[in-house]
Amino acid sequence: MIFAQISKIIDPIAIKLDRWTLEGYRLLPNVIMAVLILVVFRTLSRYGSRFMERILGRASQNIALVGLISALTRIAIFTAGLFFSLGVLGLDKTVTSLLAGAGVLALALGFAFQDLTTNFISGAFIAIQRPIKVGDVIETNGFTGKVLSIGLRSVKLDNFAGQIVELPSKDIFQKPIVNFTNSGERRVQLECSIGYKDDLGIVENLALSAMKDLNFLNRLKPIELNFMKFSEKSIDFEILFWIDQDKIGPGPAKSAVMKAVKRVFDENNIAFPTPVRAVEQVPGRVE
Repeated sequence: MIFAQISKIIDPIAIKLDRWTLEGYRLLPNVIMAVLILVVFRTLSRYGSRFMERILGRASQNIALVGLISALTRIAIFTAGLFFSLGVLGLDKTVTSLLAGAGVLALALGFAFQDLTTNFISGAFIAIQRPIKVGDVIETNGFTGKVLSIGLRSVKLDNFAGQIVELPSKDIFQKPIVNFTNSGERRVQLECSIGYKDDLGIVENLALSAMKDLNFLNRLKPIELNFMKFSEKSIDFEILFWIDQDKIGPGPAKSAVMKAVKRVFDENNIAFPTPVRAVEQVPGRVE
């Protein structure tokens, strides 16, 4: 009786084991083929990643972008090999489920990290189109500075005041950019005023002569002096001049021109108007 009961338990298990063994032998070639496909695609993914890294390295100096695309290439090739392997094993429904799950996951992550995704995409376009480069002096989003680094998520600027400004890539990509380095030239504007008694022709000649010996001016661009308006106590004018940015920045250039103009005006008795200040009335005191 005991052996009969044991036999009733063992026989079904033995039959299933026999079936599984037969199925294993039948699927063994497919399993070997699937493993070989994975090995081949893994090798292809490694070489494909290196190839993309080499090609993109010549087109872009953005190391982050090159690394990201290289990694995505490796993942894409290996994922394709995984799907082929599952197809060889007859797991087509599994492949379909994985694809559907990947789509849903990508959609959910896109909504959850919308700003982060936008920054990454914007950083990729900046690296490809290259509207700015490391070392460029730019003005954007209310900040002026020298580009220190261009990443996928952000761009870092030196604002010439000792601080590092980090701007999201989407703001750089979507907002206007003034690039002062592209042409290598930059125009500086200096606003001045003189009194009504001074001769405008003499003022113009003196100001232009004071600037002729400044070695940082771009000699290919003329200096402009334009009288703008009659104010209450003065005649306002502006001086427009171009500088060589390899020699000097706009701030020091403007300061040097102010010194030169002030010196020549003092030597020729050209007076700068004195600002009118309101006199505070003290109660009980007669001015």
